Amino acid sequence: MAVDIVMPQAGESVTSGVISRWLKNEGDYVRRDEEIVEVETDKVNLAIPAPAAGVLQGLRVKQGDTVNVGQALASIDDKAQAPVGAASQPAKVQVAEAKPAPQAAPAKVTTEEVRATPLARKVAEEKGVDISRIQGTGAGGRVREQDVLAFSSAGAAPSNGAARPAVRATRERMTPLRQRIAQRLVQAQHTAAMLTTFNECDMTAVMELRKSYKEDFEKKHGIGLGFMSFFVKACVSALRAFPLVNASIVDDDGHPAIERHDTADIAVAVSTPKGLVVPVMRDCASLSFAGIESTLKDLAARGRDGKLSLEDMQGGTFTITNGGIFGSLMSTPILNPPQSAILGMHAIKNRPVEYPAGSGQVAIRPMMYLALSYDHRIVDGAEAVQFLVHVKRCLEDPQRLLLGV
Repeated sequence: MAVDIVMPQAGESVTSGVISRWLKNEGDYVRRDEEIVEVETDKVNLAIPAPAAGVLQGLRVKQGDTVNVGQALASIDDKAQAPVGAASQPAKVQVAEAKPAPQAAPAKVTTEEVRATPLARKVAEEKGVDISRIQGTGAGGRVREQDVLAFSSAGAAPSNGAARPAVRATRERMTPLRQRIAQRLVQAQHTAAMLTTFNECDMTAVMELRKSYKEDFEKKHGIGLGFMSFFVKACVSALRAFPLVNASIVDDDGHPAIERHDTADIAVAVSTPKGLVVPVMRDCASLSFAGIESTLKDLAARGRDGKLSLEDMQGGTFTITNGGIFGSLMSTPILNPPQSAILGMHAIKNRPVEYPAGSGQVAIRPMMYLALSYDHRIVDGAEAVQFLVHVKRCLEDPQRLLLGV
């Protein structure tokens, strides 16, 4: 009797996904709950486990195919016996190494043995490029479509001997995650009355505090002390002082209503190879600096590996994004619906400013521009400005964070 492997329900609004890769080959013996295939949806990536032990058979979809929730992807013969002493093997996605006989011609590598994305294979086929000649830059040396395009534009001859056509434009389908990101960004601009207010922050106090205790902090907690924990704590303080910045506009039987939140569930934007994800740190008021840094490290790592769950990405009340790690000096971050505000961090640059304040003297100080984008339907300009000033004061005088003032 065969047991079907079906596309599961990955969330209330998730109806389909794209086959990212098969982790097992047809004919492999697999154990119950062993991961069989990876699927990418518009919100999360998920690995589908085997519903029973047996031999994998009847693969009905391939990499790159779109599948709907409830659709059968393959089946397992649960009556098949496991080979004696044999363990299930991973899918053959890498070239097996072999020592050739002396003076023998090297073995030919087939395109099926090359570790590559479905889109990379498609582009290579369209351009007549031998994908086995391309050095992959993806995870584990996987060949990506960008690698194929770079290889092609570098002047490599097509593998089929045909004249290589002039490349003027390329086209690739947006991934489900990228489509979802695009929809939400457009939604934010179309539905919210979005404005941005700016300020600047002298980072001297935070930098000196971090420098003084960085080693002791890491020895005690086993995690590095970054800037983000200071910003999260400063935002928690500001959200308490200005609760409407932590609220959302929701629908209440056809009428707009303001939903207030008692906790500060702060989402942090994380850049991944597949696009921007915004996992949420829950109840940040109860987290210590070490707790914030540990949680952020875990979310960022799982985001890059495509291991975030739908729950990790839902329920945030406020967002922080740090374009400074990429060198951004100034930006206007876009709201993360249905949240009413988002704080943008930027690069720290030494600039001449008046110091001490009111002295008329100029000094070189490490400064960061801060940007707060907010929904003017719920947050007034004065409140937004005061919120940002509160964050600035907490960072320029971190003792405020300890005293709660």
